Amino acid sequence: MSRPENNHADLQRAVRLREEREERRRREGERPFWRNLAMIGALGWLIVVPPLAGAFVGQWLDARAGSGILFSGGLIALGAAVGFYLAWRRMNQE
Repeated sequence: MSRPENNHADLQRAVRLREEREERRRREGERPFWRNLAMIGALGWLIVVPPLAGAFVGQWLDARAGSGILFSGGLIALGAAVGFYLAWRRMNQE
């Protein structure tokens, strides 16, 4: 179980980050619609490309090794994990 001091520090940090974001929004204004749309497109590519690359590489390895779908399945799952991690990182940068 977490200690109350840690929860309090986490809450203070979250409040401080929210206040900083609100101040930046007041100072800079809302992001334009086109910038939000570009972000959605970039996130889509970040999520889709790694699993597709894993599928192609896995299919090639499976054909070479004659292993059914062993490499394809594993590399698709790994690609999905990498894609979601990259998208999460990108979203937290903005």
